[in-house]
Amino acid sequence: MKELILALGLVAVIEGLVLALVPLRFDDLLKALSEIPEQKRRNIGLGVVAFGVLIVWVSRSF
Repeated sequence: MKELILALGLVAVIEGLVLALVPLRFDDLLKALSEIPEQKRRNIGLGVVAFGVLIVWVSRSF
């Protein structure tokens, strides 16, 4: 449970930094994402989740 809370905190920090440091680029990113078809966005999301699981697995293995 401790690791989950730590991970959520790190995600919040990273997302907050993006919004604080480059808000205009974030707006551009949202506009670009809205133009991508829903299924492709879903596939990208699943790919990012798989990559995240891989990173967690590798980090816990060492």
